[in-house]
Amino acid sequence: MRAAIFRNGDLVVDNLPEPKPIEGQVVVKTLACGICGSDLHAFHHADKMVDAVKRSGGQNLMDTKRDIVFGHEFCAEVLDHGPGTEKTLKPGTRVCSMPLALSDKGIQGVGYSNDYPGGFAEQMILNEAMLLEVPNGLSTDHAALTEPMAVGWHAVQKAQLTPEDVALVIGCGPVGLAVIAGLKIAGVHPIIASDFSPARRKLAETMGADIVLDPAVSSPYKRWEEEASPEGYDPKNWMTMIGLGPQLRPGVIFECVGVPGIIQQILEGAPKAARIVVVGVCMEKDHLEPFFAINKELNLQFVLGYTPEEFAQTLHFLAEGQIKVEPLITEKVGVDGVKQAFSALANPEKHAKILVEPWRH
Repeated sequence: MRAAIFRNGDLVVDNLPEPKPIEGQVVVKTLACGICGSDLHAFHHADKMVDAVKRSGGQNLMDTKRDIVFGHEFCAEVLDHGPGTEKTLKPGTRVCSMPLALSDKGIQGVGYSNDYPGGFAEQMILNEAMLLEVPNGLSTDHAALTEPMAVGWHAVQKAQLTPEDVALVIGCGPVGLAVIAGLKIAGVHPIIASDFSPARRKLAETMGADIVLDPAVSSPYKRWEEEASPEGYDPKNWMTMIGLGPQLRPGVIFECVGVPGIIQQILEGAPKAARIVVVGVCMEKDHLEPFFAINKELNLQFVLGYTPEEFAQTLHFLAEGQIKVEPLITEKVGVDGVKQAFSALANPEKHAKILVEPWRH
């Protein structure tokens, strides 16, 4: 089978042996697979990423000196069943799955394992027990984005939102856009979003943000305070200062950038008692001053991934039209175009999500 392979620090197109399922597994044909920011991290900082996972107590069986096929945001078609399967989903059935493989080596990440090639290959091995049938009427392209949208839904669930919360999303790349979609489903109002890119701000509006700002022009934190201020709120009034007068509505800030310095910037700009949910994946060392969080009694929550239930809920949201991902898809390529697509994604004015279709020649 043809695949875009991470080999010796580069992306190359080559043929690999067709995968063979073991007990409880199925062979699937990759129909579409999104390129994730984590794939870009892995391409540019593979050894650093593996080391960080190991040092943080995670299980990672990826050996960067051996071939790896990335791709964990996928929709696929069942081709064949391995031994010990129930064969509930017939060949030809379109499916999605959490990108995890259960094997005698434990749990491995599909797309981040030498043994389980991801969706940048023509075929994959998945566990039958984890397959979800794509509902009728949901396009393959949209179903492939279940995984990244589930990341946003998980972050929203972790925020433990209340009807009084005013949400602020910092960064409107694919992660921030997924968070905005999740906030919209959760009924949060208003949703404030901030990004330097005009194209990303436009996408934020499309996904459901009520107020969209360019931080180079106006402070998202000041705008948050305007929206969160109830009638009669006076921050200089001594009654307000001791908590007896009208108070600001609670604040939830989602960090969706994932570069050094952003958390510190949020600590400085956040209102008192705000909850900060860190969704962006920063792979570098960072610096922050705890006193800002101490003085304001801020709550800092880091999140990753999603639960099986949240993944299934997200597929349902897409099927019901509650999340509209069509505007995010900016290009489709075959395996020959993956390396160029990795470079193209550096331009936020042109691209949000590029889909890989390995069958495309």
